[in-house]
Amino acid sequence: MSAVYRSPEAACAIAQAYTRALAGWPVPHEEIVLPTAQGETFVVACGPTDAPPLILLHGSQANAAAFMFDAPAFAQDFRVYAVDMIGEPGRSAPVRPPLAGEAHALWLGEVLAGLSVARAAFYGVSLGGWLALDYARRRPEKVAALALNVPAGIGGQKNFLLAAAPLMLLGPWGARKVRELVFGPAPAEIPAAARPFVEMMGVIGRGFRPRVETLPRLTDAELAGLSMPLWAVFAGRDVLLDGPGAAARLRTLAPHAEVILLPEARHFIPGQAAAVAAFLRKAA
Repeated sequence: MSAVYRSPEAACAIAQAYTRALAGWPVPHEEIVLPTAQGETFVVACGPTDAPPLILLHGSQANAAAFMFDAPAFAQDFRVYAVDMIGEPGRSAPVRPPLAGEAHALWLGEVLAGLSVARAAFYGVSLGGWLALDYARRRPEKVAALALNVPAGIGGQKNFLLAAAPLMLLGPWGARKVRELVFGPAPAEIPAAARPFVEMMGVIGRGFRPRVETLPRLTDAELAGLSMPLWAVFAGRDVLLDGPGAAARLRTLAPHAEVILLPEARHFIPGQAAAVAAFLRKAA
């Protein structure tokens, strides 16, 4: 059993919860499994097959289901491919080549080739934002536009474990407080359509081992070299990343970028699909 799961039973429970969550994908879709040198990669595809391609890359401790509520906004104008990142709790291979180096860009290139996509727009969230940035700096000719939601790889990375570790010793109450630090307070009532997804995230939290390595940051020259249309939103109260510092750095090094800093937002910034779709339509 791969070290990304705490036990074989945990891996099975996460897989079952993922299947239940995907059953609620709100628009017609297909599920694709692609071979790569890193192992199989799972992709959820939706939207018109002849529309411009859009690659969605989720954050850490998540999978393609993270985009299921955004899918209707994107699928109107794009052929959407929500990719399960390797080494995360989805259906892609549970392998984790080093983030430093070209392994992930090579893997993502294989995924695009398997989808017969020569060039695409990208939307990445958190770790997925880092992956999109890493691919864009290495393969700029493949990236038509780049949208980023609290991306790693630009600003500093905070040592959240220092704050979280004492809370994790306090049982379910402490675990809830850790989630609130990252995502903000939970809503008083969860809509029925969202419950399978929320339940899946709880199962992932109990049975998945998150990455602990420091994420590589792009250099000044690499950020300045991102000439494609670029949109990014950052959180002022992000406990994982330096959102204000990242926003300032990106504005300085990529002055053509549309950069948004939400001072009161936390690492999870929902409700960005309409803004991202508008940016991507304009960039197309």
